Amino acid sequence: MWIMIAGPYRHGSEDPEKWKQNLIKLNQVAYEVLKLGHTPIIGVNMALPIIENTLSSYEKIMMPMSLEMAERCDAVLRIGGASAGADMEVEVFRTKNLPIYYSVDEIPK
Repeated sequence: MWIMIAGPYRHGSEDPEKWKQNLIKLNQVAYEVLKLGHTPIIGVNMALPIIENTLSSYEKIMMPMSLEMAERCDAVLRIGGASAGADMEVEVFRTKNLPIYYSVDEIPK
């Protein structure tokens, strides 16, 4: 399965170091999903290089791109704390009645 990893990245923080730590956590969880035999997808990993290399607006690129990727995934793993963006990603799966996991342990091998 293609499994979106949805969790906080910038929510509630203006601190780039916190963003970096959040991204590390997303990628660590993605690795656990990969070890289960699935393909992990993280919206911020796809959007940030475009934003950084074109100096485009974070707001114009991040969520539209991430939500479009959510439409193509088979399931979502919601991790971490509060995140409006992650909640919007989860809603895509809820609307389509696709699996929503809250722990790597819930994901089938």
